[in-house]
Amino acid sequence: MLMIRQAEERIGLGVEERSVRCPAHLAIGQEAIPVGVSAHLRPTDRVFGAHRSHGHYLAMGGSLHSLFAEVLGRVTGASRGMGGSMHLWNGGAGFGGSVPIVAATVPIAVGAALAAKMSGGGDVAVVYVGDGAFEEGVVHESMNLAAVMRLPVLFVAENNLFASHLHIDLRQPSDKLGRFADANGIPNALCDGNDVVQVSGHAANLLEACRSDNMPGFLEAVTYRWRGHVGPKEDQDVGVDRQGDLVNWKLRDPVGRLARALRATGTPPRMLEIIAEEVAAEVAAAWAQALRDPLPPAGQMMDCVYAPVERAA
Repeated sequence: MLMIRQAEERIGLGVEERSVRCPAHLAIGQEAIPVGVSAHLRPTDRVFGAHRSHGHYLAMGGSLHSLFAEVLGRVTGASRGMGGSMHLWNGGAGFGGSVPIVAATVPIAVGAALAAKMSGGGDVAVVYVGDGAFEEGVVHESMNLAAVMRLPVLFVAENNLFASHLHIDLRQPSDKLGRFADANGIPNALCDGNDVVQVSGHAANLLEACRSDNMPGFLEAVTYRWRGHVGPKEDQDVGVDRQGDLVNWKLRDPVGRLARALRATGTPPRMLEIIAEEVAAEVAAAWAQALRDPLPPAGQMMDCVYAPVERAA
C-alpha cells in the first residue's frame, strides 16, 4: 500500500511539474482494495482495470519503473510509452490491461473467464470497476452472462461514491451496488474498502468459490478517493464540494489504519519507518531512471497500431 501511495503521489507531483503530460487519475485513499484482492491471485489469473488503475497494476507485481516510464511517455513504459496513465499492461504478471472507456474491460474479463474455464487450470478473471460503471448496460449484460454460464470471474466494485463529479445519490436510487449481484444470483459481499484485512478476507472466500465451483463473485468495497476525478488536486472536484467529507475519510486512511494496527500488536515503530524509507528510495530511483529513458522512436507509431504480419517464404 505504501508503494502505491508514494508512486501516485510522485505521479501527482509530475503533473504539477508538467513532466507528466497525460491525464492522470489517482486512487490515493483506495490502496487497500487492490492489495487485499491481489494477495489471493496468481500470475496466470487474468486481471483487468479501468481508468484509475495504477494500484491494480502495481499490486499484481507490475514494474514501478515501467509505470513511471509510461506516464512520462518513455519507450521503456508498460505500453512502450504510447498509452499513458490509463493504458497499462503486464501480461506476464496477470494484468491484462486497463483502458479509459468506462466499463470497457468488463466484457473482456468475462471472456477471459470463459477461456480460463475452458482451459481447466483453475484460473480466474478479475475486473475492477467504479460505481459509475453500473450505469453502463454492458456491465449488466456481462454479469448476466457470467451467472448463466457459471464463469470464474470476480467483479470488484470500488464504490467511492463519485462518478467523475456526480455523487451516487444523484445517479442511482440506492448506493448499494451489491443489488446488481443479487439480481443475477451472484454471491457477493460488502466490505470496508479502507480495511485491507477485511478486503483480503472477503476476496479470499469469493475467489476460492470462483476457482472451485466455476462461478462468478462480486465484492463491493466502499472507499473514497482523496484527489479530484483527474489530476493531483484535493479540490472541489468539478464544482462539487467534497471538502467536509474528505476530512472525515482521511481519518479512515487505509495506510495509516494498518500502521496503527501493526504498532498496537507489537510491531516496532522503527520497522515501519524502515519500510517507508525503502519504498521512498525505490520510488525516487525508478522515477529518476524513467526521466533518463528515451522517448519512443518515430518508427514505433505503426508498430503499436498493427500486429506484425508473418509472410510465407
